[in-house]
Amino acid sequence: MRRPVAVRVVGPVQWIYIPAGVTLAVTILLATPVELFGLHLPEPVIPMVLAFAWPLIRPSITAPLVLALLGVLLDILTYGPLGLWGLVLLAIYAVVLASRSFLIGQDTAVLFAWYAACCTLAFLMAYVAVSVFARNPPSILSLIGQVVPTLLLFPFANWVIERFEDGDVRFR
Repeated sequence: MRRPVAVRVVGPVQWIYIPAGVTLAVTILLATPVELFGLHLPEPVIPMVLAFAWPLIRPSITAPLVLALLGVLLDILTYGPLGLWGLVLLAIYAVVLASRSFLIGQDTAVLFAWYAACCTLAFLMAYVAVSVFARNPPSILSLIGQVVPTLLLFPFANWVIERFEDGDVRFR
């Protein structure tokens, strides 16, 4: 007699909407003008975690739409050119989606190298776009001050990938 196998079905609410809501809340929290001991709160691009993790979890139509919305909201919060971060996040999503077959099942060190490369590409795209639009390049120190905290968010991207990667075996 064959026993039924329990399949844990993970819907878009669990792996798209809840992480997007948490990302938006933390982004708004870190955008507050708080100064401690003369230092301001870091301003990482938190949706970068989702742009890297979501295509590795499962290709979806909803994820790029939510990323574009998060990018536009990030543009509004940072007073940047409208659509800049939405376009950058969608580009990172596309790069990771194109390399998905290579990245599935890789070691954490390989994933971190790809995450660092994606962050470098994203910030390079944003730097060039802002330099062209403003006709004045942004400060390199400010750029590094945003890149480093974004790179330090990799453990969260890895946790999201591990948490939801095997959530629905129907897509394997």
